[in-house]
Amino acid sequence: MVVVGDVGGCSEQLKRVVGPLVAEPGTVVVQVGDLVDRGPDSAGVLAFVRERLEGDRRRWVQLIGNHEAPYVGGESFWPEPLGEAEAGLLRSWWLREWMRVAVAVRTADGEELLITHAGLSRDAWRDLGAPVTAGTAAALLNTRPEPLLFSYEGPLWAEAGQIYPSWLGGLERLPFSQVHGHSTIVSFDRRTWLCEERIRWRSTVDWQARHTETQVPGGRFVGVDPKHGLAGAPEWAPLVLPGAEVIS
Repeated sequence: MVVVGDVGGCSEQLKRVVGPLVAEPGTVVVQVGDLVDRGPDSAGVLAFVRERLEGDRRRWVQLIGNHEAPYVGGESFWPEPLGEAEAGLLRSWWLREWMRVAVAVRTADGEELLITHAGLSRDAWRDLGAPVTAGTAAALLNTRPEPLLFSYEGPLWAEAGQIYPSWLGGLERLPFSQVHGHSTIVSFDRRTWLCEERIRWRSTVDWQARHTETQVPGGRFVGVDPKHGLAGAPEWAPLVLPGAEVIS
């Protein structure tokens, strides 16, 4: 299983890095959303994903990001909207439930991970009913609960710099680990930190793969947004979870 961070219209980076992986029998890809906007070829990204979804959807799990949200009920915010064909494709995936809010996986060593676009803060987790397993949290999120779904504090919009501190202090521990895209606590290009000190000393960075890992009481957060920007990251990699399986 591989978890692919935000693509942001950078089709060449997606094809170059992820293409060989999906060609291997048995590989399951989870993509965390933000397929479109910013980069040069949103249409090419959607065409690549469409081929996988129309082939074997057991091998490509597509999540929704905030950049897909305006086409399925969220507020418009990006100044350059998609063409009608691309927007219609996203709407069809949403209506068919080919695009989800969350997925839960279990790693080979038994760790449960909730994968969403932006992650769940403590307040959002409480609003969801305080689920105790990643599988239950994913199932609840996939009922598309509004207004939480499209809230700026919700799983499509919340920032890592807000989510991680929300799980420090208090009586409740992180009930399950989380993987997310959308934002990061570092600048990969400048190799500098963008978070407060108490988050920094809990975190490690893979600068080549463009991943971060932050330990909090009860579990960990793994950030996988490579921050492709306008032209794509020169070097990046998906998060590989050997032997993991989808549980929700």
